[in-house]
Amino acid sequence: MTNVDRSRVIHLAEARAKIPGPSGEHAVSLFERGTLNALLALGRFAPREPKPPAAHEQDEIYLIVSGRGVLLHDGARDAFGPGDLLFVAAGTEHRFEDFTDDLVVWVVFYGAPGGEIPRRP
Repeated sequence: MTNVDRSRVIHLAEARAKIPGPSGEHAVSLFERGTLNALLALGRFAPREPKPPAAHEQDEIYLIVSGRGVLLHDGARDAFGPGDLLFVAAGTEHRFEDFTDDLVVWVVFYGAPGGEIPRRP
């Protein structure tokens, strides 16, 4: 087992330099381990045309580094900005709207298909 398998630092500047991807992707996967997949997404390369909400088969965490926008999720519309953490459970329809060009988001997919089972208090 190498040190990279046990711990790692992913620098934002190095991650940003990988976007857009070879086919113009606005997000790039930077680290995978088990069910976890960590990506960085940049708003200035994201499609702007309205798209129907999407649902993913894993739970998701979005950590907003910079920029602002609105998360449409499960019938709600919530504004977000720098430092905010957004959670979207597996299977929940969602999309980003009205986001600024300077939007930078760490995206983390994790868990089994269908999502994690919430702990009972």
